[in-house]
Amino acid sequence: MMDMKKVIGFICLLCLLSRNNSIAQEGSLLAKNFESRINTQHPQLLDVRTAAEYQSGHLKNSLQADWLNKEQFTDRIKYLDKTKPLLVYCASGMRSGAAAKWLLENGFSDVQNLKGGLISWKLEGRPMEAVDTKAQLTIEAYKELTKSGDVVLIDFGAEWCPPCKKMEPVLQQLQKELTGQFKLVKVDGGIDIDVMKAQKVDALPVFIIYKKEKEIWRKQGIVELAELKSKIM
Repeated sequence: MMDMKKVIGFICLLCLLSRNNSIAQEGSLLAKNFESRINTQHPQLLDVRTAAEYQSGHLKNSLQADWLNKEQFTDRIKYLDKTKPLLVYCASGMRSGAAAKWLLENGFSDVQNLKGGLISWKLEGRPMEAVDTKAQLTIEAYKELTKSGDVVLIDFGAEWCPPCKKMEPVLQQLQKELTGQFKLVKVDGGIDIDVMKAQKVDALPVFIIYKKEKEIWRKQGIVELAELKSKIM
């Protein structure tokens, strides 16, 4: 009787693994086809691994949203264009396969997953972004930066953060309209972890304004140009 239970359990396990693999590989592209789409169509590219995994090496120009952190994931993908092609990947293709299925079910029109994930990508010797070896900003250096102008705007962001990318043209316009009236300081949310902890920043982007070395305003998320101007002036 025990042997039969083991056999049944093993069969159930195989069925579950087969189903999960089927979900993960639905709408999947081989590494060579995935790279071809990147080079010819310039689609949106999304890494659904953790931020730490992303920092260990990633595909060039990819954004990051952790599939296993549902709150972060749903918040970040709001800033992607549902009408444009979206390519997703993870380490093995399992997380990104599940994410691709969810994205298609939630309004994205063209989503493709990297079959076999970065494992297959690396095995074929395809290019990845080099790991950033930039040293962390120290807490002492951060404090000095807050004193580096009468008005200092700190931007806690990252190149791989979708809402941070949305804020880039806003900050560029702000610098154009308020030339010489404030200093913009960027803190890398993927590297400067000690400063983020010290400032209690646990999401990106976050903007903090210092006047005469004192924090007078902060806000997390997308900020309108008019609001930033009103706080700086």
